[in-house]
Amino acid sequence: MTERACVVFDQHLTEYNFGLSHPMAPVRIDLTMALAREIGIVDELDVVGATPATDDELSLVHSATYIEKVHKLSDHPTYTDPSIGLGTEDNPVFAHMHEASALIAGASVEAARRVWTGAAPRAVNVSGGLHHAMPGTASGFCIYNDVALAIRWLLDNGAQRVAYVDVDAHHGDGVQQMFWNDPRVLTISIHEGPQTLFPGTGFSTETGGEGAEGSAVNMPLPPGTSDAGWLRAFHAVVPALVREFKPDILVTQHGCDSHMDDPLTNLMLSVDGQRASYLALRDLAGEVCGGKWVATGGGGYAVMDVVPRAWAHLLAIVAGSPLDPSTLTPERWRARIEEMRGSPGPLRMTDGRAVGYRAWEQGYDPASWLDRSIQATRMAAFPLNGLDPQP
Repeated sequence: MTERACVVFDQHLTEYNFGLSHPMAPVRIDLTMALAREIGIVDELDVVGATPATDDELSLVHSATYIEKVHKLSDHPTYTDPSIGLGTEDNPVFAHMHEASALIAGASVEAARRVWTGAAPRAVNVSGGLHHAMPGTASGFCIYNDVALAIRWLLDNGAQRVAYVDVDAHHGDGVQQMFWNDPRVLTISIHEGPQTLFPGTGFSTETGGEGAEGSAVNMPLPPGTSDAGWLRAFHAVVPALVREFKPDILVTQHGCDSHMDDPLTNLMLSVDGQRASYLALRDLAGEVCGGKWVATGGGGYAVMDVVPRAWAHLLAIVAGSPLDPSTLTPERWRARIEEMRGSPGPLRMTDGRAVGYRAWEQGYDPASWLDRSIQATRMAAFPLNGLDPQP
């Protein structure tokens, strides 16, 4: 196996574009890759292209009827079909929508193929992570579910167990739904609680379907949770479950909308806390599945100050060369942002936050909403996976 990881990217992956007023602006991908290039991260990675997922491939996770309707709307972007979630405020129809969506799906499949075949030890597709798309509907800015398709490809090509960890501020509902009854896939989602954020699912009691009990794990967090609380929850739930599951490969979704500056969510993480989560998942992949790790992007709507820095850190960690958080951002990159909005981009790759947390083993506080949420998840999921839920 080569020791050089890869990023799946070409400029066509920025053509997933719902329009100028939409929060999911494709410039976030462009600025991420520009920052990574100028810092030198991309030099540490093999940059590989992708081909669009075919209709037959997409039909592994989506209904044929849905794919056909996406094609028709893509060819006639003045039409809408709210019955499949397209033509709504969240998911406007746009020209060449099918082609752009299928390319992102194909890019995540290519990342999975590279890692599974040994062509790369780790791979990342920052344009991916469209985790809300359902078998027959678009949802939450997501048309085709690229991460679910990548997982399906892995299962169809010899993987016996796949662990999926989703750290987006929103519940990874589409991926959970697609593998609800499949005990070969462990889905873990850490997200803002459904009482305060779309899609309104992801309660700790959602634990998997018949024959796959315990294969879905949900860690809903109180609004306002910051780095220390988020990392406390992560380490109290994720490592033990992934170790017990013993996956062949780890697939992760890294929506960075958990940041305190994100306009759509109510979590309060810093870039430093998000970077800590990436390092923890890298280490977990190294421990449980020989380092086999496929990472994707996801949400993130502070598109100039947050997303590029967070995902540049992700790219560097996938490359095997984590950046010092105090690294200066390149002057030319800051100037580009200033030209776009009238004020320069952030000076450093850090928000200046010290990252630490109190380990779960140090004690449970029943007066804490966060601790009650952690304990509810452990009580719901741990016994189903043969683990003791008590601290």
